[in-house]
Amino acid sequence: MKNVYLAGPFFDAEQIERIERMEQALTNNPTVASFFSPRSETCAEFEMGTREWAAATFKVDRDHIDQADVVVAVIDYVDDFVDPGTAWEIGYANANQKPVILLKEKPNGSVNLMMAIPAHAVLLHVSDVAQYDFDEMPTSEWTGDMF
Repeated sequence: MKNVYLAGPFFDAEQIERIERMEQALTNNPTVASFFSPRSETCAEFEMGTREWAAATFKVDRDHIDQADVVVAVIDYVDDFVDPGTAWEIGYANANQKPVILLKEKPNGSVNLMMAIPAHAVLLHVSDVAQYDFDEMPTSEWTGDMF
């Protein structure tokens, strides 16, 4: 069983709904020991938007990536742009030899090569995450367009 870090944007209703479905999928997956969703950590002891809050949030998220066995990242593109925080989490995980599993649910668009090439697996629906075997960690490549 694996400890998972869930990376992905949660800034609008569509993104929040997707992250909530991802949290449920990870909860229901019998090969997931635990997961951390940054959405659940607010660093409420600091005023949101302050430098102290930002530093605490960064540290909590980085520490959870360090503790995770694998990062699952929602690449929720808006036009050609992925959330920069999610992109950083993917890069940090990759630099620290953590496997990254991408979820690209939206059917249109390309995937940036800096995410597609190092991805351990690319899944196309939240239900795929619920059924993914995090013990065996099967691989799959992005077969669509890259830029």
